[in-house]
Amino acid sequence: MNSIPDLLASAKTVHDRYKAGRMERETVREWIGRLGTYDGLVGDRVRDAKEWFRFNDKEPVSEEIMQADLDRISAIFGG
Repeated sequence: MNSIPDLLASAKTVHDRYKAGRMERETVREWIGRLGTYDGLVGDRVRDAKEWFRFNDKEPVSEEIMQADLDRISAIFGG
């Protein structure tokens, strides 16, 4: 089992960097794909984000897709 506080801090950092254009979408996809398993609501949100990025893997992406990416990431840390 992985540390939820570490996940939340990491998700916030990834979200902020991606939103500011300092992180590429492919890097975000790789980060999400490497996340482990988590219990409860956080685990559900991680699984949702993994599924979202797995099915939405085409680039370039529209503003709507990027916002949906950000929404999935922020859901992990409750943002």
